[in-house]
Amino acid sequence: MRQAKDYIIFPLDLPTYALAKEYIDLLSEHVGVFKVGLELFIHCGPSIVHYIQSSTSAKVFLDLKLHDIPATVGRAMERIAELGPALATVHCGESQEMLQAAVTGSHGKTGVLGVTILTSVSGDHLRNAGFKPELASDLSKLVLKRALMAQKAGCLGVVCSAREVRQIKAQAGPDFVAVTPGIRPTWQTVKQDDQKRIMTPAQAVKNGSDYIVVGRPIRDAANPSEAALRIAEEIAQVL
Repeated sequence: MRQAKDYIIFPLDLPTYALAKEYIDLLSEHVGVFKVGLELFIHCGPSIVHYIQSSTSAKVFLDLKLHDIPATVGRAMERIAELGPALATVHCGESQEMLQAAVTGSHGKTGVLGVTILTSVSGDHLRNAGFKPELASDLSKLVLKRALMAQKAGCLGVVCSAREVRQIKAQAGPDFVAVTPGIRPTWQTVKQDDQKRIMTPAQAVKNGSDYIVVGRPIRDAANPSEAALRIAEEIAQVL
């Protein structure tokens, strides 16, 4: 049975190997997954993935959000799979073929997640980008459309707002994995936050989120370990 901490993904949105290593060492017993994004991977490369794998029992989520022609994405995912992360991301974008190429390139070694719509994106952003009014006015329609496309392509799951998880699970089934950023605990005061579609840890897990990405509430806390424990306690209440 999964523990509450196993639901927590901590994003290593940090500029250096040394700083990332500090948080890995500090939180390795309190979170289930460490997410390595573009900033840190560009700086450190595979070395940071190897460090997590060799020094902790946590999973690695390589969040590079691939988005290119299918052939390039497929080859890039092959290189990612060689590193052995549990999860990796590809933008759903415009092409199911791109998602299929990523799944093929993973060779079943890494779970491919389709990124539906970034949680920093609002309906106004979509309208300004030229999306149809019915999709811009109800983001859940576009998220569901992209999630079902990702499932058809063979993806393990998607990255989406916790607000859309119930609808996705209802259509795609309970085993289709939902990873949800934009998580803010009840005890955090949010000011000038770039996340538009947020939810508490307990609400997200109750809605069906398989993993929740929690960054700033842990990273910016006076005691990050204690913050991670408090979030796990919130999750445990609904398990």
